[in-house]
Amino acid sequence: MKAARFYDRGDIRIEDIPEPSVEPGTVGIDVAWCGICGTDLHEFMEGPIFIPPCGHPHPISGESAPVTMGHEFSGVVYAVGEGVDDIQVGQHVVVEPYIIADEVPTGPGENYHLSKNMNFIGLGGCGGGLSEKIAVKRRWVHPISNDIPLDQAALVEPLAVGYHAFVRSAAKAGDVALVGGGGPIGLLLSAVLKAKGITVILTELSAKRKEKAHDTGVADYILDPTEVNVTEEVMKITEDRGVDVAFECTSNNKVLDSLVESTKAKGAIVIVSIWSHPATVNVHSVVMKELDVRGTIAYVNNHKETIKLVEEGKVNLEPFITQRIELDNLISQGFDTLIHNNESAVKIIVRPSKA
Repeated sequence: MKAARFYDRGDIRIEDIPEPSVEPGTVGIDVAWCGICGTDLHEFMEGPIFIPPCGHPHPISGESAPVTMGHEFSGVVYAVGEGVDDIQVGQHVVVEPYIIADEVPTGPGENYHLSKNMNFIGLGGCGGGLSEKIAVKRRWVHPISNDIPLDQAALVEPLAVGYHAFVRSAAKAGDVALVGGGGPIGLLLSAVLKAKGITVILTELSAKRKEKAHDTGVADYILDPTEVNVTEEVMKITEDRGVDVAFECTSNNKVLDSLVESTKAKGAIVIVSIWSHPATVNVHSVVMKELDVRGTIAYVNNHKETIKLVEEGKVNLEPFITQRIELDNLISQGFDTLIHNNESAVKIIVRPSKA
């Protein structure tokens, strides 16, 4: 079968590899669509980061580069391993793509996403969604209604990132949120917030992304920091109160500064983006306003509620898909577009198989 294999920085190859074996306790999935994530881009341009370098196997997966990439994917079950009796062949599924040690508890209330040596399918080994087939442990396979198109279902994983950020914020219906950055995660997070009855103010520079936020209706107000003073506009909108919660989705220090200025006393700021460089924060403002500054990473038992938002029609994922490509064109039409013309794309999804 065909798969996209990461060898080293700047070196991803489309190769033929053996099909996975569906072992006891696992589910065999024909991959329908797989999204290209910002993390994948960072691996390609700056890695290996999450991917274990060649000769340095990951302590849980036992794998090192080359590894199959892709962690935002949907598919159709083609086989179930011994002991799996609650998933059927032909069922549509998405995957919560974790690599977690077997002894780590993953039930309600557990913080398995913070466990030692945590990694992700499609980065740390265990196959990946940028391949025709994958076998995944039953724990990480989530059924989704067959009424949801599989291309849209591939966006459940990044939507779950937004859902977990919402949970971390403790925001509630009637609150006002400021989302700094209208990239894929910022837009999908905004969609979750709107579905939860929260007023959304979005800041973004890109004309294309502002247009997407407007057309999808995920933001009530869209502010361009090159055109307006964000804090002044936020104060007008909130009648000088400031926002209840703010989300940093850019890894840009100017954006972070504007969030600190615009958040009300005793409000919360959630850092969603993964920073590859140190940041500064106005600690005096944090202290004087008793702000909570919180991190968030990925998701933890959030897929069920995230899927429910999609199945109930509260979030429409279709508008966020801006390009569909074949696996053979992964670099030329996928990675190159996102690297050199990033603002024109929200989510590029890949079809591993032409069948």
